[in-house]
Amino acid sequence: MKFVDEAYVRVEAGNGGNGHVSFRREKYIPFGGPNGGDGGDGGSVYLEGSKALNTLVDMRFLRVCRAENGQRGMSQNCTGKGGDDLYVKVPLGTIVYDQTTDELIGEVTTDKQRLLVAAGGFHGLGNTRYKSSTNRAPRQFSPGSEGEHRGLLLELKVLADVGTLGLPNAGKSSLIRSISAAQPKVADYPFTTLHPSLGVVRADELRSFVIADIPGIIEGAAEGAGLGNLFLRHLSRNNLLLHVVDVEPYETNTDPVSAARAAILEIEKWGGDLSSKPRWLVLNKIDRLLDEDVDSYCQMIVDELAWEGPVFKISALKKKGTQELVYAVMDFLEEQNSLDEEG
Repeated sequence: MKFVDEAYVRVEAGNGGNGHVSFRREKYIPFGGPNGGDGGDGGSVYLEGSKALNTLVDMRFLRVCRAENGQRGMSQNCTGKGGDDLYVKVPLGTIVYDQTTDELIGEVTTDKQRLLVAAGGFHGLGNTRYKSSTNRAPRQFSPGSEGEHRGLLLELKVLADVGTLGLPNAGKSSLIRSISAAQPKVADYPFTTLHPSLGVVRADELRSFVIADIPGIIEGAAEGAGLGNLFLRHLSRNNLLLHVVDVEPYETNTDPVSAARAAILEIEKWGGDLSSKPRWLVLNKIDRLLDEDVDSYCQMIVDELAWEGPVFKISALKKKGTQELVYAVMDFLEEQNSLDEEG
């Protein structure tokens, strides 16, 4: 299925039902008085989070999401039926904007969470409501108000604990295939990953986390080059970024240090809190190096980058060093969760 992380949709809440004008007329009751009932409230439109969805592709086929109108009031003081609310399911991580004003309406981040995006109209009042000592036979009533109509822009930010970061062909997809059951496309040409994919990584039977494979970043990505800022935003929800670097790239005009710096620069240019998120350096494809050269060569990369965070040397293809990385990530996430609970 094609990954879709942006969609436009129009939502229309139901109108409130009009009030009713009627009078009680029964045999032997000459002064029955007014008995027109109120209308029903219009239905509202809600977006509801669903963990079963992972793209906005269904929203591409929804031109208008319309809730039910309220029924008009009836005689004998009967209130009209309220319109049914409409619940539209969206994936977790959906951010909702008003298309006209660019106002942030809200975010859907948990399963079965409901976000009101269009409020139903208020019911109209029947003539019974206007009865008074000086107006014993009122013929007034009020119409129901219109429900809200608005255009929405929906954006999806992938919800994952860990995100991969790096240039194309650094081995991000290979890493995710190695440590999870996800099967992102792997090939020896750039941009094999065209959309984010998620994998569940199990450290053991009771501990697991979600990792996101984000398409490769190239120079100018923050301004939209390549797949650009379409996918940089997905990294903003991750608790930890794994900066994957190919230690022995095939291309002769690139080197690991330059590749790492290019990705770091785009992250810094993107702004926000992305550059301040915890990042670990993952030096991949060490199987291309001689065993006796691995430590010295990787240390040279770390020194030239002046890297101060954790460093891991792995071969995703050979699954060398990947389990140590999984355990370290799991420990980090559990520590972060405990700190959040305490705070």
